[in-house]
Amino acid sequence: MKNRVAATFLLTLLLVLGLGALHWLPRIELGGKPLRRVDLLADIRLEASPVSADSDTSVLPEPVKPTFIDTCKSGMTCIEDFSDSTMRGMKSFYEALINRSSLGRPVRIAYFGDSFIEADIMTGDLRTLLQQKFGGSGVGYIPVASNLSGYRPTVVHSFSGWSSHAITDSVFFDRKRQDISNHYFIPRPGASVTLRGRKQGEYADSCNISTIYFRTNDSIRLSASVNGGEARHFALGGDSLMQSVSVTGNIKSVSWKVEQLDSAATATFYAATMDPASGIVLDNFSTRGSNGQQLIHIPSAILQQYERLRTYDLIVLQYGLNVASEQGVNYAYYQTAMEKVVNYLKREFPQASILIVGVGDRDYRTETGELRTMPGVKNLIRFQKALAAQTHVAFWNLFEAMGGEGSMAELVNRKPALANYDYTHINFRGGKYFANLLFETFVYGKEQYEKRKAYEMQ
Repeated sequence: MKNRVAATFLLTLLLVLGLGALHWLPRIELGGKPLRRVDLLADIRLEASPVSADSDTSVLPEPVKPTFIDTCKSGMTCIEDFSDSTMRGMKSFYEALINRSSLGRPVRIAYFGDSFIEADIMTGDLRTLLQQKFGGSGVGYIPVASNLSGYRPTVVHSFSGWSSHAITDSVFFDRKRQDISNHYFIPRPGASVTLRGRKQGEYADSCNISTIYFRTNDSIRLSASVNGGEARHFALGGDSLMQSVSVTGNIKSVSWKVEQLDSAATATFYAATMDPASGIVLDNFSTRGSNGQQLIHIPSAILQQYERLRTYDLIVLQYGLNVASEQGVNYAYYQTAMEKVVNYLKREFPQASILIVGVGDRDYRTETGELRTMPGVKNLIRFQKALAAQTHVAFWNLFEAMGGEGSMAELVNRKPALANYDYTHINFRGGKYFANLLFETFVYGKEQYEKRKAYEMQ
């Protein structure tokens, strides 16, 4: 048989060359549609990388806006805000400060605490600093009668004709009649209370409005004398709700008097105030020996009526001195009890910010006579912070702000001393020092809030 290998190779070569030549033919269309070009190497040819589109015409994804990061100044202990969607941390207070000129009332702080703030220690200086910065005057809420009236440097307070009742009484105390300060006062005909502002800075010696708060089930006649002038008289009927009567002017002193009390009337009085018309005012609600749990026993109706008549923008809870012990480790029982208090206040004051101030340093002497921070203090602070997180409010670590371990002893040893030799309580000089710490924290927190708000609106 004749060998055809050469002819076969030649035929294959001609076929390949022919098909290769077809690749170079012009584009052919059939029925208006282009035919596919012949390309023997299509399956093995390396595809060139696509050329990037010009940057001016490419569509890029929108960049993700970074989250605003709150900062804290070096050396400052800032407020930690554990707000949830209800925003019961510091927002309401900062918003009130920002919009204070349009509120139609002063921005109000209710500052609850134990003997650490008794007689307006710290709170008096904090009030002055806030009024210097944001406006306002006066010392705010003053119980009708008080056994601390001679010690409080922010107001001259005199009274007569009252039967006084406080939660700290050793005899019967009717919790159903108490008000926001855990007091109530029963008047005799002619009972009176006089307030005169004392010079502290330039803001405590006068005010614009004085109000007296009371309840009565029958008619009553009151009078008020401003700056020693002619008395103004008020005839009022009975009501199941709390009532209030106010006088206005450039008030340096004011005297309230129960002129006439119906024989069938059951009247209960609570407080007289020295308030500004605008700006800011701070009410001191101190209770010696308190751990804060007594607040749960204030009748809901009373708190609701204060919310109506005397709306608060910030509620501060500063307790712990009467809770911490030398060997205290587990304060879960206290956290559980205070959760009920915080949630109760959140419900009754639905618009107020709530700030928990942790316990400050408290020192004790060891068996060798050394002064050390009481171990229970640091443990309690952990539970107080957890309380704030659990109830979604704000927390300020006073222990850290004052210097931490051994800081109370350092304050006692300063010249002049800022704290007492019980290594637990501050004095009025110490109060001014602490007030500055919290004031600067408030101001910086408001600035950060405004920056964050402006950033989120961009």
